[in-house]
Amino acid sequence: MSSAGSLAPEVAPIRVLVCDDQALIRAGYATVFSAQPDMQVVGECSDGRQAVRDTVRLRPDVVVMDVRMPVLDGIAATLELAGPAVTDPAKVLVVTTFNLDEYVYEALRAGASGFLLKDARPAELVQAVRTVAAGEALLAPAVTRSLVGRFAARVRPAPPRQPDEPGHAATALTPREQQVLVLLAAGKSNAEIAADLHISHETVKTYVSRILAKLGLRDRVHAVIHAYRTGLADVGD
Repeated sequence: MSSAGSLAPEVAPIRVLVCDDQALIRAGYATVFSAQPDMQVVGECSDGRQAVRDTVRLRPDVVVMDVRMPVLDGIAATLELAGPAVTDPAKVLVVTTFNLDEYVYEALRAGASGFLLKDARPAELVQAVRTVAAGEALLAPAVTRSLVGRFAARVRPAPPRQPDEPGHAATALTPREQQVLVLLAAGKSNAEIAADLHISHETVKTYVSRILAKLGLRDRVHAVIHAYRTGLADVGD
């Protein structure tokens, strides 16, 4: 057998589209991502309309989207790319300077897969892109409990149901799945959940997939929102 036949198949890089109206920030992001062996910057956009066009044309794995941009803002662009009416939604990571409730609320409602603040370290930004690309959507730890909790309280249609009432998240999930969902709502990564529950990373991914399927949710971020909305998680915990 030749040595070539024993080589592992090459993994395609994560294709990233960078969208920000500030040229220096775009250049900085592009430099950070291009330095990663598993990432490729496929384009840069300076406004939301261009972001929509380039996402459709280039089909990136992750769109890194600023909120405040000309022509079409990042939230409106995200809605066009990943909103409820989109049959093949893009994975959008919203990165913004503004740590405000309304941006988290609007970004999640628009279909964003993640929300990160611009003061994040380069390593955190890189890991966020990898996480979103893998389908394990995220929220920055700084916003997960405080802002998502307030968002959930704002849209909660009724007082939290008791666990034995129909419609409560717990009625659809096994006890272990409930544990995983509560840890998701606390902003824990899959690796942290695996360590807390003494199970493998792959097992956590399986539980998360089951939770999403049982609750009819599109990604991890919306599972977190569901936990707060139904009272399974509480921002005051």
